[in-house]
Amino acid sequence: MADQMGTLADGTPVERYVLSSPALEVAVLTYGGVVQSVQAPDREGRRDDVVLGFDDVRQYQQESPYFGALVGRYANRIANGRFDLNGRTYQLPVNNGPNTLHGGTEGFDKRIWRAQELADAAAVRLSLISRDGDQGFPGRLDVTVTYTLDGDGLRIDYEARNAEPEGGLDTVVNLTNHSYWNLAGEGSGSVGGHELLVRADQYLPVSATSIPLGGPEPVEGTPLDFRTPAVIGDRWRQGDDQLANVGGYDHNFVLGAAGDGAPERDGLPLAAVVHEPGSGRVLEVFTDQPGVQFYSANQLLGTLRGKSGRLYRQGDALCLETQHWPDSPNRPDYPTTVLRPQETFRTSTVYRFTTR
Repeated sequence: MADQMGTLADGTPVERYVLSSPALEVAVLTYGGVVQSVQAPDREGRRDDVVLGFDDVRQYQQESPYFGALVGRYANRIANGRFDLNGRTYQLPVNNGPNTLHGGTEGFDKRIWRAQELADAAAVRLSLISRDGDQGFPGRLDVTVTYTLDGDGLRIDYEARNAEPEGGLDTVVNLTNHSYWNLAGEGSGSVGGHELLVRADQYLPVSATSIPLGGPEPVEGTPLDFRTPAVIGDRWRQGDDQLANVGGYDHNFVLGAAGDGAPERDGLPLAAVVHEPGSGRVLEVFTDQPGVQFYSANQLLGTLRGKSGRLYRQGDALCLETQHWPDSPNRPDYPTTVLRPQETFRTSTVYRFTTR
């Protein structure tokens, strides 16, 4: 069911699609493909909104640090806003220190997506055309993202087709959703008491500008070891150089593949689990992607007023962005993000909500 969320500064209308199941209610906007709310029950059955965001669509346009957005054409960072592909150098807009973040200054998070409700499911399919040269990226990319409620899970299916003719331009692609989670409810304060498990033996250490320094390194012996559940706030003040570089957590964790013994849902292996003891809410993340970026909302500075009317401060949420690794277009030793003409990139992630 769709209604009008409001209009952008130039008068462009923005629609909101509300998906409902017996367990969940999720609202999705056509602006930026934003997940605007997720109403999930606690152990007593009381629902709260567990994602940060705004009631006013113009706040998304003018202030949002990617709250709930679909990000692309390339999620995460590309060093110096530049990469080489097939002997040609491509320069992108620089919008994060010396680097390009989440597709540039006008990435997919700032576009109006075309929406189609699916008749046979609690689902909405969003589509977007990114033309050759969009934010400096080569080749035309046709993108569809489908949000589906399936019982206690929110499933996101991404599809991106390089629409160039045979012999045309290769491109790079990396897509994710950038929801900020607080399982005690948005505006409730710090997620320092949340418990986190990440099924990763390795991570990518980063520089002071959040660019990977090299290959994966073991999490063992570091505050990034979440192979068994750990309270986030017990770790994030440790005097570790990696935490100091980014003001907390903002790191890519190297995930295993399907069939490595991880629990699965719809054929997708488990990547991470978050538990909030007060409400009993549990969030499980399943994905086929090679990485998940754990971000502890280090850049929330107490200047944004959210849906609760409360100010969002540093550490008031966590992000688990399923994706390829940062700066892969400049790292041939990383899993490739190159998409050739007439090829289609597909990936899926499920966010499952339960209680303890």
